[in-house]
Amino acid sequence: MFQIGPYTIAGRTVLAPMAGVTDAPFRRLCRQFGAGLTTSEMVTSDTRLWSSNKTRSRLAGEAQEQTPISIQIAGSDPQMMAEAAQLAVANGAKIIDINMGCPAKKVCKKLAGSALLQNESLVAEILTTVVNSVSAPVTLKTRTGWDSTNRNGKRIARIAEESGIQALAIHGRTRACRFNGNAEYDTIAEIVDSVALPVIANGDIDTPQKAERVLAYTGAAAVMIGRPALGNPWIFEQVEHYLQEGKLKTTPSAHQLQKTLAWHLNELTVFYGETKGVRIARKHTRWYLERYQGAKTFLQHFNQLDTLQSQLEAVTNFFNRPETHEENAA
Repeated sequence: MFQIGPYTIAGRTVLAPMAGVTDAPFRRLCRQFGAGLTTSEMVTSDTRLWSSNKTRSRLAGEAQEQTPISIQIAGSDPQMMAEAAQLAVANGAKIIDINMGCPAKKVCKKLAGSALLQNESLVAEILTTVVNSVSAPVTLKTRTGWDSTNRNGKRIARIAEESGIQALAIHGRTRACRFNGNAEYDTIAEIVDSVALPVIANGDIDTPQKAERVLAYTGAAAVMIGRPALGNPWIFEQVEHYLQEGKLKTTPSAHQLQKTLAWHLNELTVFYGETKGVRIARKHTRWYLERYQGAKTFLQHFNQLDTLQSQLEAVTNFFNRPETHEENAA
């Protein structure tokens, strides 16, 4: 466990915020399977846009979630970022997370996300302004630097600490790397040594054994898991079990996978309504089932379904196949 301001985060695994993925149903699911902290999808600091359907859905449902509720904001104007943080807190956020790690072009072209790493004075101004604007603890998600010749992650970390940031999540790649190449655990270890803040290591952590090695090598307080959790929310409890017991936890049975997927499909429809919920369910179902033989053909059919009931029936039929159980046991 580790601290973010007054909050004790149980365990050493957290879910990475991912746009279009870490909505309220997925965050609840990952917490059920052991994630110590989950953070909302990134929302813009321009609060004039918070009435849009996309932003409303990213903020909705927070009041029902377990605390601490963490909301991630992105932008490049210090005052707008502060106003967004204040409004998020007014709407129930207990932790404000600042995005300076997203490499997406549509974010970086607005000089937000990881593009800010080029301007350390602006980073300091944004962090200080946001921290001073709210009573809630503020965290920072960032990268090791701008590119391979400008790895300024250590300086950014020290700026964050001096600004009053309460925890750092470091994706072990530069902005230029995007998601290519291998994560730079050496740089994360250097950042851990340079600050007294809890540092959360992110990047390529896809097994319990890898999580243990990264924690030992970097000295990080926790690991952040993103893409390896897609269709695999059990990874959090698997990592926690391995860290505590030194043994691998049994992988979910076909029945457990079916039960979890059915729960997820139901929750998406409850949260978004059936029309949108069944559309969003298609990508999640692909992530759950892509390792099974015959999944490609099944998904071609599944993606044409437009009601929750038809989706649930299709999933039941898929898991009733003898080969599904045989593959899961293999």
